[in-house]
Amino acid sequence: MTEATAPSPGRLPSLTALRFVAAFLVFVFHAHYLGIFSDTSVQKAYNFITSSAGGVGVSFFFVLSGFVLTWAVKPTDTMGKFWRRRFFKIFPSHAVVWLIVVAMLFVSGTTIEVGPATANLFLVNAWVPDMNNLIFAVNGVTWSLSAEIAFYLLFPFLILGINKIRANRLWYWAIAVSALALSVPLLSKAFLPDAPMFPGYDQFSWPQMWFAYQFPLVRCLEFIVGILFARIVLSGRWVRLGLGPAALSVLAVYVGALWLPQLWSFAAPYSFPLGLLVAAAAADDLAGRGTLLARRPLVWLGEISYAFFLIHLNVLNSAQAAFKGEWMGYGAFDRTSWSTPVAVLFLLGCLAVSIALAWLLYRFVEMPVMRRWSSPRPPVPAVDTGEVNTPTTTG
Repeated sequence: MTEATAPSPGRLPSLTALRFVAAFLVFVFHAHYLGIFSDTSVQKAYNFITSSAGGVGVSFFFVLSGFVLTWAVKPTDTMGKFWRRRFFKIFPSHAVVWLIVVAMLFVSGTTIEVGPATANLFLVNAWVPDMNNLIFAVNGVTWSLSAEIAFYLLFPFLILGINKIRANRLWYWAIAVSALALSVPLLSKAFLPDAPMFPGYDQFSWPQMWFAYQFPLVRCLEFIVGILFARIVLSGRWVRLGLGPAALSVLAVYVGALWLPQLWSFAAPYSFPLGLLVAAAAADDLAGRGTLLARRPLVWLGEISYAFFLIHLNVLNSAQAAFKGEWMGYGAFDRTSWSTPVAVLFLLGCLAVSIALAWLLYRFVEMPVMRRWSSPRPPVPAVDTGEVNTPTTTG
């Protein structure tokens, strides 16, 4: 592997904080499946407002991955070193949560299918369009990790090609790849069957949803956008768009997506504005401009965001099940609902528990594993005993 441009200049605390913002968006999106508001008008409003939140959050993580990996790549990196770091960052925490969820399912008497559970453990569950038995098995959020693993495998090859793009053409490439991502729902509707319908939606089928939202090679377009924006900043081609205007562009696309046809609202329109947001935050950090996002509490939340992402859905599921609602699968419940104040308190409680458990996972699994195994241990220097050591041979 070779470096994208110049050495990456320093840490990016604002981007770390934004990771939690994205994870929180995924949290509020998943919460709408619980149907906890007894006032139907409030529930409908909540569902409508959060309907694009999960898509934006996941798309942010994909764009951010491409950006940060390009930003941090080192001249001395090899594929082996890179993949080792990524494995120990992603897999151990995932495996711990997987074991906990499997144990919870077993104790509750829920049937666990060995094949889908194994696919979920090894993060290959997003490669086949099988919703109920594969993609959402055990810990449903990990289909996105299945895509991330594909990105990591491809990154050493992608960066070699993208490094060959001349700096004055990077913006054109970012626009072109974003436009290609925007066209994915069209391709999905044109070439994939219209049945079976995706549960809870009436405008697209499960195969169309899988191709437009879960298929790792399609979602790699957002990852590539992140790589391109990192090169734009590192090569001095950034247009100095401020963090505020960049965030407003994301908000504008988010609001607009609420009225888009359903299949377009999950991923297609977000890669370019999110690329602007990530680049603007990085440029502010690089220039030493203190942002609200760089405050330590928000950075800390960003540091535990991966653990939060892994845990939050099962906290929501377990909390709902504890209050009479029977867990019948991903987002499927014999639902319990409450008045609006009580429902809000329920969500805040789930959020607090998710953050606390995320800290435990981060503190006692993610960080110790990264410190111990993410990099090869340096060889122990020989102790000089004052004797002359002569090489020996063995027969």
